[in-house]
Amino acid sequence: MKKRQIAILGSTGSIGTQTLQVIEEHSDLYEVYCLTANNRVELLAEQAHRFHPAAVVIANEDRYDELQQLMSDLPDVKVYAGARALDEIVEADPIDIVVTAMVGFAGLSPTIHAIKAHKTIALANKETLVVAGELILQLAQQYHVSILPVDSEHSAIFQSLVGEDENPIDKILLTASGGPFRLLPADRLATVTKADALRHPTWDMGAKITIDSATMMNKGFEVIEAKWLFGVDARQIQVLVHPQSIVHSAVQFQDGSVKAQLGVPDMRLPIQYALSFPHRLTLSGDRLDLFKAQKLEFFEPDLQKFRCLALAFEAIKAGGNMPCIVNAANEVVNRAFLEDRCSFPQMADVIAATMQKATFSNHPDYDVYIQTDAEARRIASSMLNA
Repeated sequence: MKKRQIAILGSTGSIGTQTLQVIEEHSDLYEVYCLTANNRVELLAEQAHRFHPAAVVIANEDRYDELQQLMSDLPDVKVYAGARALDEIVEADPIDIVVTAMVGFAGLSPTIHAIKAHKTIALANKETLVVAGELILQLAQQYHVSILPVDSEHSAIFQSLVGEDENPIDKILLTASGGPFRLLPADRLATVTKADALRHPTWDMGAKITIDSATMMNKGFEVIEAKWLFGVDARQIQVLVHPQSIVHSAVQFQDGSVKAQLGVPDMRLPIQYALSFPHRLTLSGDRLDLFKAQKLEFFEPDLQKFRCLALAFEAIKAGGNMPCIVNAANEVVNRAFLEDRCSFPQMADVIAATMQKATFSNHPDYDVYIQTDAEARRIASSMLNA
């Protein structure tokens, strides 16, 4: 059987590196066609030497010469740089699946190009649907492209829906770990540090997503994603804080039945399922032992303590380009917090103010999303620099 050719956008991040682990474990089924990164040239070159892709792309053009030098002993591997190269590489004919593991708004354009090139999308870049969910779903339908979720929660929902055909969804139960500050009193959030926020209790993720998990903005974004992926109203999505991270999410049907997907916290499972769907392949690693799990707890999220989650719900209600505004402001404050230029509570303050100041559009197109993203970033940055 011909091996499926995989392009990984963001191969040096957490999802990207674990995707390579899955490919390596099933090298009889999958082959790496392309690897991309934003800045991490050393790791990108190391991955290229290990997997021998047809091409590598470094998004930061300033690092091109350095990458080319590191790749000088691999003359058969093409080396490219820049955002345009990302858009073009995903259109390559041999590619079967594009794993969108890059973080942030930058993932939108190459995802659109991949859809238009009729590539199956294994979606890990949540900002794509947060910013432009309606556009992405329209394009996927127009070009007959499958979008398979890689996020553990959305994969769990997807797995729970397999075999249900047209059975109506009553409610989606979207679980959240609660992050590192679940039990911390709200009045102590003003003094938490990035080191505190990066200590996630159950998942090993990249810095940006880990901070979003600490603020619970990540969960707000996942609500928006779920709305588009599964065709439900946001009012049908309930967030449950589940500290054990064993129930990855569930679906309640109109007869009251609830189907859930359970497992140990291991991102390789949803990654592999997206690559192999509808088949399940062997996966090395730990197995869930319910005798050792002891208890499964579920709590209502505290929307006053975690204001970012509340702001995400406001963005969903407003619709239009408001989720795009929230995403842009969040990317700015997330980076500022990681660079010690912003306190933990200030992140929500800046996002809320940006929502008030940015230009609202009820029916945005791609150009409006680009303009909105730039405007919201300027507004949020100006407040941090004031």
